[in-house]
Amino acid sequence: MTELRLTHLGICVSDLDRSLAFYREALGFREVGRLDVGDDATARILEVEGTRLRLVYLERDGWRIELLHYDAPGHRGTGERRAMNELGLTHLSFAVETLDAVAESIEKHGGRVLQSTRSAFRSGNRGLFALDPDGTRIELIERGSRAGA
Repeated sequence: MTELRLTHLGICVSDLDRSLAFYREALGFREVGRLDVGDDATARILEVEGTRLRLVYLERDGWRIELLHYDAPGHRGTGERRAMNELGLTHLSFAVETLDAVAESIEKHGGRVLQSTRSAFRSGNRGLFALDPDGTRIELIERGSRAGA
């Protein structure tokens, strides 16, 4: 069997500087690389004709995300949040020490907290969903005293 290794999750963004600031300042990612591409091979693998693309790699806790900003032909979609039961990747999830502090940081740095999702579970955990500046869902879970490690 061929060895597989997860390298990153990609997130298409409408404003690279805004998203960089959000992921670094609100969620504590650090930049680990950049790449500008725009050749035929890139357009072919991405299935986006005429691609000119700026990529920024961010890392936290051993996870890497890739922010993709399409200078050409631009991005598609409205940035409205997708339903959780829509097929495909649904969200990024973070364990947090203090739910309210991270939620506040998200709002301070251009994201949006979905207050209607705020929940307290029988396990003692608390959680909610938020959105990055382009509508990508972010789950925050604070472990309660009864939840264990």
